[in-house]
Amino acid sequence: MKLWSETFRDGGLMPADYAFAEIDPASRVRLAGNRNPHLAWDDVPNGTESLALFCIDPDAPQDARLANRDDQSLPLTAPRGDFYHWSLLDLPPAMRSVAAGEFSSGITPRGKAAGTGLRQGINDYTGWFAGDAAMAGDYYGYDGPCPPWNDERIHHYIFRLYALDVPKLALPERFTGQQAHAALYGHILDEVQLVVAYSLNPELALTLKK
Repeated sequence: MKLWSETFRDGGLMPADYAFAEIDPASRVRLAGNRNPHLAWDDVPNGTESLALFCIDPDAPQDARLANRDDQSLPLTAPRGDFYHWSLLDLPPAMRSVAAGEFSSGITPRGKAAGTGLRQGINDYTGWFAGDAAMAGDYYGYDGPCPPWNDERIHHYIFRLYALDVPKLALPERFTGQQAHAALYGHILDEVQLVVAYSLNPELALTLKK
């Protein structure tokens, strides 16, 4: 398969309008446009019954207590793991693109609703905001990058598309990105990905723009 985007180039920088937060010189960060990026694909293999799309940050810190602290930076060597920003399932084989802002535009406190039509899982902001009275809720669909502003590591966001041999994955009505990813096992005909970088650390953001 082939996968491309009009929003960013593979290996490039995510525009701030497609992130959850952006750099603010006065207050470190502020909420951003949070639009899902444009994605398009082709050369879907014969026998494909559905497509599944994910956005995953593999550079997310495993200890949230280290994030966004004034008294220290988040070390490059801190343990990392996957943070699921999006899981979009049951795309019909004839579908060939997702428009910019089609599934997300702006921040929705307490999370977007599940919606109808294509299934979207809850993303990992659901757990991240669980202890925040103003933001806690189920965050369905796409919510973009918001890496810790004190992180010494540039974060990378993997947009990965799978061609599957089943029209619908066996999942409960409310499911996580991790559960959706696990349900792919044994059903993948082909896969393709794009990777884009983003940082809220002003020093690292400057290096990305060079």
